[in-house]
Amino acid sequence: MTMTMDILTHDALNPFRHGFFTRKGGASSGIFTGLNCGHGSSDQTEAVAINRERVASALGVSAGSLIGVHQIHSAEVVTVTGPLMAPMRADAMVTAEPGLALTILTADCQPVLFADQNAGVIGAAHAGWRGALSGILEATLDAMVALGARRRDTVAVIGPTISQKAYEVGPEFVDEFLMEDPSYSRFFAGGKGDRAMFDLPAFGLHRLRTAGVARAEWTRHCTYSDPDLFFSYRRSVHRHEADYGRLMSAIRI
Repeated sequence: MTMTMDILTHDALNPFRHGFFTRKGGASSGIFTGLNCGHGSSDQTEAVAINRERVASALGVSAGSLIGVHQIHSAEVVTVTGPLMAPMRADAMVTAEPGLALTILTADCQPVLFADQNAGVIGAAHAGWRGALSGILEATLDAMVALGARRRDTVAVIGPTISQKAYEVGPEFVDEFLMEDPSYSRFFAGGKGDRAMFDLPAFGLHRLRTAGVARAEWTRHCTYSDPDLFFSYRRSVHRHEADYGRLMSAIRI
């Protein structure tokens, strides 16, 4: 593993410094080889700390300025005004404070970075299927608006996530979506037997566009399909691995 980091960016989020960090350029080894940024994993604490330092350096902040939450698949959002003493239980953050990097950890779920350049307000959300269905993306936008952002000036970019071809689900999963809105059937394709294939990023884009953002994009990277670049919870299960690394996505003012 080379030291070179491979950081995905998107022009919609410029001029804010941001990155959907891949697993390239990290200090971890074994099943965590690369840039594992998850303290919640069983990786060596020292390796994770080094990896987070590298992310901070790439963003031009100190490691202490990497702000994260204890992600719980909810619609809870934290408005950040300074370094958090301890991670709060939530799935998104918003801020208007320069020098703080909002960070999300994922390994198949959607990392979503938000920015209103005019208002100087940013957001970051962890949106798995449950959080997206519960309204985490809309709640993030609401919290940004409370800080002075406007939906019509806000862009949102979904980073590497599991794509439809790799996301097989059961009938109970489909039912939960159809009970919410029968039109959500369009996010499912037929799979083997009673299985269906769910299009998580298309669902995320739909929720963002319906909420009125100026622009919503997906980087079009599938975490499951590219083991060299991305960690994937589902791939680790299929490979019978004991644990999996976490990718970091971050944005700062």
